[in-house]
Amino acid sequence: MQAARAGSFSLGTILKMIGRALTLHCPRCGSGQLLRSWTKMRTECPTCGLHLEREEKDFWLGGYLINFFIAEILVALALAVVLISTWPDVPWTALEFGAAAMVIAAPLVFYPFSRLIWLAIDLVLRPTV
Repeated sequence: MQAARAGSFSLGTILKMIGRALTLHCPRCGSGQLLRSWTKMRTECPTCGLHLEREEKDFWLGGYLINFFIAEILVALALAVVLISTWPDVPWTALEFGAAAMVIAAPLVFYPFSRLIWLAIDLVLRPTV
């Protein structure tokens, strides 16, 4: 694979890389089996050898930000749908407890997806050979 400059990817390639990340596949080659468990990834892709843990100690801050953004936006949308669909007899108690549970569960559910999405974005900004 040839080295690419930052910003030299087409929109289609970028979307393909993010799509692969959303299916928990390697953003670079598309192979699977990147997860050891829901919260632990392999150190590199078994097919193309891409290092999944980039060199910086704070690399995953971007993944955490994406996780927080996606999870909390989806929680807010779910709450809005419940609020609108049950108006004017909104089950406030159920909504409060449901919201609390969703705010805790959503980041756990989206954790591996956000890490791989951030890796795909990082590969676009800082391509590897």
